[in-house]
Amino acid sequence: MASVLTLENVNVEGRTVIVRVDVNSPMAPDTKLFLDDTRIKAIVPTLNRLSKSKVVLLAHQSRPGKNDFTSTLGHARELGRILGRPVKWVDDLAGDKAMAAIEVMSDGDILMLNNVRMYDEEINTKGTFEDMAETQMVQKLASVADLFVYDAFACAHRATPSGVGFTNLIPCVAGELMANEIKKLDQALENPARPCIAVLGGVKVDDSIAVADNMLRNDICDEVWVTGGVANLMIELAGNDIGLVNHDFLVGELGKHWYATVEKAKALLADFPDKICLPVDVAANIEDNRVDMSLDQLPVSAPIFDLGIQSIRNLSVAIKQAGTVHLNGPAGVFELPDFALGTIEMLNACAESEGYVVVGGGHTATLIMKRNLASKMGHVSTGGGACLDYISGRSLPAVASLEASARAFSMETQSSTNTL
Repeated sequence: MASVLTLENVNVEGRTVIVRVDVNSPMAPDTKLFLDDTRIKAIVPTLNRLSKSKVVLLAHQSRPGKNDFTSTLGHARELGRILGRPVKWVDDLAGDKAMAAIEVMSDGDILMLNNVRMYDEEINTKGTFEDMAETQMVQKLASVADLFVYDAFACAHRATPSGVGFTNLIPCVAGELMANEIKKLDQALENPARPCIAVLGGVKVDDSIAVADNMLRNDICDEVWVTGGVANLMIELAGNDIGLVNHDFLVGELGKHWYATVEKAKALLADFPDKICLPVDVAANIEDNRVDMSLDQLPVSAPIFDLGIQSIRNLSVAIKQAGTVHLNGPAGVFELPDFALGTIEMLNACAESEGYVVVGGGHTATLIMKRNLASKMGHVSTGGGACLDYISGRSLPAVASLEASARAFSMETQSSTNTL
């Protein structure tokens, strides 16, 4: 369990507070209008808690070289629209313009600084928390702030100055979104209702294998059900020839991680043969047609794009009977209507389940939002890679930073709320 402090543990009234948020949003290529403002809306609870503070927002949009790499001016305007009050913006990060804008702030003001990834220090600084703290960006901002709030769970697996540079300079606490993520994920990891199953799919096969390894070896889950690229790898390692096109795709996707991932996956199959649930059939894309086939009909020269019908049924039953479900990654190439069946039925089963369903971020979360199923899930994470890292047992730099800051600073508390 993470031992971090939250906004309930500190006095924020009248303070200057730096808040690292993740409002990175999909944008229309031509107009740069937001296609989804979910992440912008997600920071509102934290801003409401800071309504009597001077709030300085650090944020990013995309990364250099991408079509949607822009300033954060549009984000400030959209946030202001959502809040119903002005959100100031400055075309600067830690220079004279930013410092001047912070100096004239009043309690209740919100100022968004420019895209942190437009500045070399954010992109190029590597190393320890101390190395991050030595950047000019962090030094200048820390000198005018009383508190740092981390509320960007989707970035929590990345060590950057804007995320972990303030660790030992000013008190650092988790924002509402960050605290909720930790609480909900810990709930499903530390004392899950049984039976607990993990449903792991998508093309981040190495990450999913790491999650399976952590969950099975630490008795977090009772079964791991594999779909998507994860299923194709496990089917092959279990002794089935999946066809050269499918094998080569996996090798290409895993790249330098191929051998390590295969060794870890083989060990799981050997150590937990009764707990890893493989598909019994698959659906291949043969000349743009869905063709379902059992495993004994393999190999196939066409790409495998989905679970087969019987496997979809089996997975749906398992989900509905589970007390806890960890879901991460689609079951197939859901972008193609003929191969969306496995993913759609998997999500429907989660929505109908009476168990506690935790959904990782990324494509799966987006699909759930589009299908208006979020209210029927226990928790839909805002972080893809961060969620995978957390449930695989890896240390997240942002969480480690918050824990280190909690140890380093003796903080004024407003309540007897314990750390998370």
